[in-house]
Amino acid sequence: MRKIYFAGSIRGGRADADLYRRMIEYIQKTDVVLTEHVGNLALSKIEGEEDWEAAIYEQDTAWLRESDLVIAECTTPSLGVGYELAYAERFGKPVYIFYDKRRTNLSAMLSGDKYFHLCPYSEEQEIYPMLDQIL
Repeated sequence: MRKIYFAGSIRGGRADADLYRRMIEYIQKTDVVLTEHVGNLALSKIEGEEDWEAAIYEQDTAWLRESDLVIAECTTPSLGVGYELAYAERFGKPVYIFYDKRRTNLSAMLSGDKYFHLCPYSEEQEIYPMLDQIL
């Protein structure tokens, strides 16, 4: 089983959290998702001490280095997800970026980087065949 790092907006907004959960559950049929908490509907901005934020950074970057590939849902813009994608590229991890082309205009920093595999969709049901091809 491969280790998948799933990236989705947390502090940037949770409008797509339910979609993240469904995508993560689908991926978990064949692979391990290191970041399954991203699909937790109750998860929002984590309040706490700076030490907690440092711990999140350390854990997430360790998971990125451990992962076999990254799948990101980028319809809701997120500074953290953008950082994770650049970090994954730095370590040579394959990156697949999903986004609803009806709802967002993907950043040129992502769409202009030929390293990333873009997976635009208009309807959720289009996501799962693309995931099948990736996985």
